[in-house]
Amino acid sequence: MTLAAATNENLAEISNVLIYSAMAVYTLAFFAYIAEWLFGSRSKVARTAAALTPKAEAQAKKAPAVTVNQAGGTAVLERPKVVVRAATGSRDVPDGPGAHGGDAQGDLYGRIAISLTVLAFCLSFGGVLTRALSVERAPWGNMYEFNITFSTTAVGVYLLLLALKKNVRWLGLFLTTSVLLDLGLAVTVLYTESDQLVPALHSYWLYIHVSTAILCGAVFYVGAVGAILYLFKDSYENKLASGGKPGSFATSVLERLPASASLDKFAYRVNAAVFPLWTFTIIAGAIWAGDAWGRYWGWDPKETWSFITWVAYAGYLHARATAGWKGRRAAYLALIAFGCWLFNYYGVNIFVSGKHSYADVGLGALRSVGF
Repeated sequence: MTLAAATNENLAEISNVLIYSAMAVYTLAFFAYIAEWLFGSRSKVARTAAALTPKAEAQAKKAPAVTVNQAGGTAVLERPKVVVRAATGSRDVPDGPGAHGGDAQGDLYGRIAISLTVLAFCLSFGGVLTRALSVERAPWGNMYEFNITFSTTAVGVYLLLLALKKNVRWLGLFLTTSVLLDLGLAVTVLYTESDQLVPALHSYWLYIHVSTAILCGAVFYVGAVGAILYLFKDSYENKLASGGKPGSFATSVLERLPASASLDKFAYRVNAAVFPLWTFTIIAGAIWAGDAWGRYWGWDPKETWSFITWVAYAGYLHARATAGWKGRRAAYLALIAFGCWLFNYYGVNIFVSGKHSYADVGLGALRSVGF
């Protein structure tokens, strides 16, 4: 074995150690986020319930009757009842305080969770970097490498939003849960030894096309989480506005999230911001296909589903910008679009054969681990 080969093998081992270390720290962060939510549940927030209480109607009942002159005499008129109607996007509901619920100890655990998330991100980034050094190329040649890079990028997007002082700390628990599942899938089912790329991938377009695809997927994921939580929070607010009483668990969790209008706006802005980059990703892929295969578009399964994903997000953004398709229906479209992106990656790579079949994992590998 040459010195260079031995060095690359050592780097690959270091990469594996760093990825497993990142998973361990993400697990600690997961429990810290759980502690933040648990201690926050002791706080009595009740912001949404208070905001949706028909205060105007209560005040009207307490207000004195109006006395008016009528045909030389007097008449007493009762004040009309004020009908309070809560419509999606029009409620004056304040954002929740976050997972800590205003509890000091819960906030402390939340800060610990953020610190652990930063440490895990650094370890994961180191694992991706050493993987790249071990193969002397971009670490995006198979599904294992794509997965570890995707999870690292998703956490990076979350930490960037926190650094920009955005109110997204409520994402922490959901993010670490999915990242642990993603990394667990990567190191078990999808793991592939370091190897060189197939000839078609030897291009500078690999750095441009795949890196933007990974970034888009990470941001789309954040937007999908926002859309899911919006649906839960909107149902919660609707139930309160109609006089219902949600369960204690739902109240404890949903009271601390941002208002449904804020979550709706967050999901829309995130998806709208990254959509132009997804458009560029498809164009870059077409240019790369022209260089590699002599044609820009051939309706390969990956190309087809990339286009379907683009159409789905374009439809969502169009519907979201149309007055009649805001709120829940637009959120469903956003989740359908993200489902198209997920199938474009997992479904097409694993179950469909085509020119983009570089995953190094197939049905046989899945069956061998019980799928």
